[in-house]
Amino acid sequence: MNDDQNSDFIAAPSPADALATKPPRARVEDAVDAEETPRATMERKRDYLEGFLQKKPENVPTGAPGGDLYEAVIAALKEIFDPEIPVNIYDLGLIYGVEVDDESDVTVTMTLTTPHCPVAETMPGEVELRAASVPGVRDAEVNLVWDPPWGPDKMTDEARLELGML
Repeated sequence: MNDDQNSDFIAAPSPADALATKPPRARVEDAVDAEETPRATMERKRDYLEGFLQKKPENVPTGAPGGDLYEAVIAALKEIFDPEIPVNIYDLGLIYGVEVDDESDVTVTMTLTTPHCPVAETMPGEVELRAASVPGVRDAEVNLVWDPPWGPDKMTDEARLELGML
């Protein structure tokens, strides 16, 4: 080989040169924000949907879902507990529907856990009285139905947690 050919040849970098040019490795100390306390790190961060989820619908009729009267009836139903199960009947899934008409009459469609439930005779009456006692409700009626039958799948997650099913 002559010198002209040697000048075109570029030697490969040595492994020592390759190590010297690599970026530094990431370290845990570099990732931790010095201003953030361990407690702040573990707490849930602000949810970007928080304001959206807390905003109440505008111009909702009082008897429609989300309306004042409708929500007051739901709150009243959540105060009724099944005597055998320490969960309110709304979270238990016994309430299938609540309708409030234009004249502030409330119709509650509900079921019971079984047809032979010990409160089968008294529970619908208690629901009717509780719904009728909400200020603004003119009259309340309860329709007791058995189809579809009640099942544990109708319960809210809170009720399942209370009963140790989660």
